[in-house]
Amino acid sequence: MSSEPPPIEPQYLLNRELSWLEFNQRVLEQALDPATPLLERLKFFCAFSANLDEFFEVRVAGLKLQIESTVVERSPDGLTATETLQAVHRRARQLVERQYACWRNDLRPQLARHGIRFMRFAELTGPELAWVEAFYRAQIRPVLTPLGLDPAHPFPQLLNKSLNTVVQLEITEGRQTQRRLAVVQVPRVLPRLVQLPRHNSKRQPYLFMGDVIGHYLADLFPGTKIRGFWNFRVTRNAELYAREEETSGPLKAVESDLLARRRGAAVRLEVERGCPPEIRASLLENLGLKEPDLFVINGPINLIRLLAVTEGDHSPDLREPPLVAPPPLALRGETNFFDVIRRGDVLLHHPYENFGSVVDFLKQAAADPDVLAIKQTLYRTGGDPQIVGALMEAVQKGKQVAAVVELKAPNQETHGVLWPRRLEEAGVHVVYGLVGCKIHANLCLVVRKDSDAIRRYVHLGTGFYNPETARSYVDIGLLTCRPEFGEDAAGLFNFLTGICQFQGAKKFLVAPFQLQERMLQLIARETQNAGKGLPARIIARMNSLSDLDIIAALYDASRAGVEIDLTVRGICCLRPGVKGLSERITVRSIVDRFWEHSRIFYFENACQPEIWAGSADWISQSFHRRIEVVFPIDDGNLCERIRGELLETALRDNVKARFLTSSGTYISPRHTRGKVAYRSQSELIKLSQGPSPRPAAAGKQDSAFPHFKLAPDPFTAKPI
Repeated sequence: MSSEPPPIEPQYLLNRELSWLEFNQRVLEQALDPATPLLERLKFFCAFSANLDEFFEVRVAGLKLQIESTVVERSPDGLTATETLQAVHRRARQLVERQYACWRNDLRPQLARHGIRFMRFAELTGPELAWVEAFYRAQIRPVLTPLGLDPAHPFPQLLNKSLNTVVQLEITEGRQTQRRLAVVQVPRVLPRLVQLPRHNSKRQPYLFMGDVIGHYLADLFPGTKIRGFWNFRVTRNAELYAREEETSGPLKAVESDLLARRRGAAVRLEVERGCPPEIRASLLENLGLKEPDLFVINGPINLIRLLAVTEGDHSPDLREPPLVAPPPLALRGETNFFDVIRRGDVLLHHPYENFGSVVDFLKQAAADPDVLAIKQTLYRTGGDPQIVGALMEAVQKGKQVAAVVELKAPNQETHGVLWPRRLEEAGVHVVYGLVGCKIHANLCLVVRKDSDAIRRYVHLGTGFYNPETARSYVDIGLLTCRPEFGEDAAGLFNFLTGICQFQGAKKFLVAPFQLQERMLQLIARETQNAGKGLPARIIARMNSLSDLDIIAALYDASRAGVEIDLTVRGICCLRPGVKGLSERITVRSIVDRFWEHSRIFYFENACQPEIWAGSADWISQSFHRRIEVVFPIDDGNLCERIRGELLETALRDNVKARFLTSSGTYISPRHTRGKVAYRSQSELIKLSQGPSPRPAAAGKQDSAFPHFKLAPDPFTAKPI
């Protein structure tokens, strides 16, 4: 295998930014799906908005920095930053128009039919008007600050994603009448939705905060005439871009200086429909933006705030049935997890199995007098009081405790630096990552003095130590006391907390040291086996696929005859189905009730399958700029369970799966006559509520694996 594969021609790659937008379209499709319960549709609707905000804060901000750098560098698919930004604006505008059409024509009317109404002032009753005015006087007016715009009052520094109202005023002084502009910023302490008193169980009225403030503007600008008002919102550079970008050479050097000057710069302006062109132009000029950065919105600004509606007391028939996840079968009824783990590895599958088992493992370790030390990585943990509390309790009981904390997670909470300080104050040894590398690995090491020896117990996972997200993210974890796993975990923690060189690992694949090289070797082995006429198959699940070396290796494997099935939730730069290049590669994405987040890699290995799992996607950041851990599944029974329960169910999905075409679009499966709809997440929920899961039996006729007999595909594809 050549260590330097030939470059991939640009036409055989998909643009990363446009691929991400296609992922967000799949999120929007869930909001458009009438088969999904109404409030669940609203959640996807809000998730689409939140995703798009972060895309502009990070990805679009990054493209703008590249353009300003004046260093012309093309992305792997051949587009310049300017060309990519133009394409992004076109596609984003289409998606936003589709989103607001969904709101006006579908979601809002459907919600109204179920008593969840978004009122206009003309529709309010007398008692409701009186209540709103009292609420305005007591709760809203005291925190508002009207800001005039004139030579004596410069344009204010508006907060990122804050709701604002631009007001056109008419002022008469003597015999002269002048028009002026003013801005009212809505403080974040105020809700974006005002929930009116509920007069009966079937009706819950709301008002948008922007409408409430607009109604009482005369109160803020006495002695003037209100000519008009329009809500608007500014999205700014979120300063995340430079941390992990795949830039190098002169572009990286120039951008580091630009970033220091452009932190917080505006990247998008959303303005309510009807705002006069001259006012829009004034806003753009004051924000340093151009016409392509403007999104004219036909509906309420900042739809993320509608998420508050889903938290109300609404009928269960508007939601998915609640999932009461049981503990893993191996741990049910057990009081001592360490005894169970010594008997064999334990596989965890969240959210179908309760994440509380991981919390209980940590709590038990903290309380157990035989436990000597606990070491743990904490990334996007949210400062969960159970996890943080267990580590603090462990210190109080005399154990050595170390926490490797990564504070550079996206959307890090504003209180993100408080809980690590609490840990430090309690006596936990807190290490704040490594310079130049994000700590993305998820592992916990417990050192225990058993009756026969000192033993290391390890938890490894594909997700975060966050009980909140574990209820909505699909991840797997492993509890084991295999000596090689414990030795690798101890060595990695010594590297993270001490001053030493990484000494390698016996079982783990650790980035940025060996992960990419080993993954390329595993793909190459399948390629060689196919050339020898041996069974060759790759099945992989991940969030993103953009690493060029991996894509080149997969293309080589496909040409050699390897059957490749990829389930990639988000970005995929690989172009499947190209004749003579990627005909044997299938790429599907599943967006459903739970966010698919597990990273699992299956290699057929000539009928001696290997399965790996871990924290890393197949992206350059994971291979070169993060500490990641990928681990093997060595227990044969667990391998069978992963094959039959986790991988095969995804490959059978013909309801929520979408298939990537060579053009970069995604198509939906269509059921053929006599075929039953198969929704993988629904099947996994049923499995978790039923008897113990059993591994797939050899010889099963509808298996998705090559040494089993594969049934015909249960769908034909049609364009979305």
